[in-house]
Amino acid sequence: MRANIVVIGSLNMDLVARAERLPGAGETLMGESFVAAPGGKGANQAVAAARLGAQVAMIGCVGDDVYGVRLRQALVDEGIDCQAVSVNDDTTSGVALIVVAAASQNAIVIVAGSNGQLSPESVQRFDALLQAADLIICQLEVPVATVFHALARGRALGKVVILNPAPVTGPLPADWLALVDYLIPNEGEAEALTGLPVVSRESAEVAALTLRALGAGKVIITLGDEGAVFADNRGVKHFPAPKVQPVDTTAAGDTFVGGFAAALVAGCDEHQAIAFGQRAAALSVTRAGAQASIPHLYELESL
Repeated sequence: MRANIVVIGSLNMDLVARAERLPGAGETLMGESFVAAPGGKGANQAVAAARLGAQVAMIGCVGDDVYGVRLRQALVDEGIDCQAVSVNDDTTSGVALIVVAAASQNAIVIVAGSNGQLSPESVQRFDALLQAADLIICQLEVPVATVFHALARGRALGKVVILNPAPVTGPLPADWLALVDYLIPNEGEAEALTGLPVVSRESAEVAALTLRALGAGKVIITLGDEGAVFADNRGVKHFPAPKVQPVDTTAAGDTFVGGFAAALVAGCDEHQAIAFGQRAAALSVTRAGAQASIPHLYELESL
């Protein structure tokens, strides 16, 4: 069966330590637990979309190492088409070093490794996947030239294009936003993209409208337990978040993106898709881990 969603992005092995709190600069803390588990924003979003009902293909790159084998197999086990997940024997697989505090905050350092080898040519080799898809998802954990190629190719093919601009440290190139149907940053990313403070629902609404004025088709800014704001040509709407007791927020944003995309290709309207993504993300934060926390469709149907 063809994939109706193609995710172009990163695969990382998450090396996760839990501690009472996040360490300060120069400080050494005793941790409480450690686990190594598959992650990476691209792979997480692919897993979320697949578990929540979509047919998914992944375009990415892993190293020729034990982490690479495990990262690829984790996607295969989810029924994700991995024909375009290549193996590079010159670099290690990507890793993310994550510290999770008892209050559920986290701090992350990423080493790109083989993710940095995903080139525009790597994506072009699997152009047939893009041609057959309904929706394309990108993030910023692979080279910017590759992301631009994917966005431009998606626009040329008339596909729905989602960009989750993470991680981002400043405004995107001027010609990018016009290629994006749905721009989905969190509050920190929205602040980096616009240069505006995003510290409340009201300031997030201003940032969303600013991003639309800069060229993005539609904008969803996720605000954690404060919900999300959605801006289109009709204005801005706020979506409250479901109330849960958080355990670990790792991959919550990825779960939202994957859930939103899966709902869109299933025929939901945008408001329904946002609410669906929020429900999935809310359930994910009640569990520890990245891909381990992402719910399946049947779990949401039973809520």
